[in-house]
Amino acid sequence: MLDEMGPHSPTGVGLAEFAECLRHLHDEHKGIALAHIRRALKAEPGNPFYLSYVGMLSAVAEKRYLAGEKLCRQALEIKWNHPQLYLNLAEIYHQAGRDGEAMATLRRGFISAGRDVRIRMALEKLDARRPPILSSLGRGHLLNRLLGRLRHRMIGPAVNCG
Repeated sequence: MLDEMGPHSPTGVGLAEFAECLRHLHDEHKGIALAHIRRALKAEPGNPFYLSYVGMLSAVAEKRYLAGEKLCRQALEIKWNHPQLYLNLAEIYHQAGRDGEAMATLRRGFISAGRDVRIRMALEKLDARRPPILSSLGRGHLLNRLLGRLRHRMIGPAVNCG
C-alpha cells in the first residue's frame, strides 16, 4: 500500500503513523488504527489516503457513517484513480447496510482504477450469487445454468452468500 501512493507519498511523521495504522488495522485493532491515522492526517492534511482511512475507520470503529463517507468522497476528489480509496468508501456503505451503494462504488472504482484485482474480489464478496452447482465446470456452462435455474425455482433467490 505504501508504495502505491505516488505523488501523495507520506513523509516523516505521517509515514510512520500510517504504517502503524496499517499494522493495527491488519491486527483488527480499529480504534488504535484510527488514532494513528488521525495523527498522520494532522501531519499531512491534504493526503487523500489519510482522508480515506480516517473516514473508513471513523465509520467502522465509531459508527460515524456520514462523516466517514464525506471524508472518503473528499479523498476521491483528490485522487480518483486509486483502488484503495474506492474500497474504503465501499466498506463504509457495507458497514452501514447500504450494499447497493457499495456495489456501485466498487463498479466505478473497477473502471476508474484499471480493473484492480482487489476491487474484483470485493465485488465478488458482496455479490449475492451462489457458487455454481458443479464447481468443476464454469459458471456459464450449460449444466450449471440449467441446474442453477432449477435450484432458484426450488429454494428461491440467494440472500447473501458471502
